[in-house]
Amino acid sequence: MLHENINLIIEILGTISFAMSGSFAAMQKRLDPFGVLIIAFVTSVGGGTVRDLLLDVPVFWMHDLVMCSVIFVTCILSMVFKSIEKKFSVTLFIFDSFGLGLFTIVGIQKGLNADLHPLICLTLGTITGCFGGIIRDILLNRIPLIFRKEIYATACILGGSCFLLLARYSSLSYTFVQISTILLIVAIRTLAVKYHWQMPKFYGNEQNAEM
Repeated sequence: MLHENINLIIEILGTISFAMSGSFAAMQKRLDPFGVLIIAFVTSVGGGTVRDLLLDVPVFWMHDLVMCSVIFVTCILSMVFKSIEKKFSVTLFIFDSFGLGLFTIVGIQKGLNADLHPLICLTLGTITGCFGGIIRDILLNRIPLIFRKEIYATACILGGSCFLLLARYSSLSYTFVQISTILLIVAIRTLAVKYHWQMPKFYGNEQNAEM
């Protein structure tokens, strides 16, 4: 029972984080309240929707009005918070990083519950963590973060791998493993941005690189 409650808390916190992330990204583009709500919604449920479709299970938010209510309330609060907080980019980064870590673990656990291979579970975790942000950025006419130079999906893969290894081979409590790997993903993402860590490129720095 405790384990299920912890999982629910992680999922709700992830939903709040990505709803805030989507809301602030939409407000950066000066969308109206309805547009902000739509972007917050797709950011929160996009990754989980793709995951559930791949698992061939009912899409989670279509049978759980709690998550829809959480997104709506978070969106309203973010618009109120907008009048206080002016540093959109910092706030967006913080919530996006925590949403990434929280939803990566949620996706991996969904795969484990379906008795899938660990590599498939890791893939589902990365999809759950990243795809909401991809849809958000496409709707806002931006190149998605995952396709840019920033460390993004790599943080999911590294943190998710640690989660799988610790959950299977360590004697640490499952809750501790969940929390520590979520924080690891956030830390990797934060350090990557602070110190400009990048994935190696297979092309040079030509000015006219686009085809």
